[in-house]
Amino acid sequence: MMLRAIVLLLLTSLLTAAAVAPAFAQEVPSVANLEPFSAEANFMSLPGYLRWLLFQQNGNWITYQEAARMVQQQTGQAP
Repeated sequence: MMLRAIVLLLLTSLLTAAAVAPAFAQEVPSVANLEPFSAEANFMSLPGYLRWLLFQQNGNWITYQEAARMVQQQTGQAP
């Protein structure tokens, strides 16, 4: 009986692992050509607008610092 439960647990684990789709990295939207606090940026800073766009894409918030770093990379500005 114990062996049967272990085998069932192992099979369930394997099937669950196989059913989970791999997470693919999504492309980060470009905000480099937008004017901060403009209507195009929804009256937000560029890092704030990028955070909002990424939240719309995947349902997760990134930190403001992370978004600011991404905007700096997109615009080619030094930190």
